[in-house]
Amino acid sequence: MCRNIRTLHNFEPPATDDEVHAAALQYVRKISGSTKPSQANAEAFERAVEAVTAASRELLDALVTQAPPKNREVEAEKARARAAKRYAA
Repeated sequence: MCRNIRTLHNFEPPATDDEVHAAALQYVRKISGSTKPSQANAEAFERAVEAVTAASRELLDALVTQAPPKNREVEAEKARARAAKRYAA
């Protein structure tokens, strides 16, 4: 999976529409190989982003779990610790 796309399921508070859209944008950029499409492809690119956003939101709304919700701050700190260990010189 693309490193820029983060897990959005089972967080408190739930993922915002902006977070879901950002993940969809990253996904479409990754599979299209383009961060900014040409004018000829812009409409198809935007339609794809909107379709992936809608599918992602539908999925997130339908998922169920028995696990307690994750805390965003705790998860961010864990990620920072992993990065510090990985990139320590």
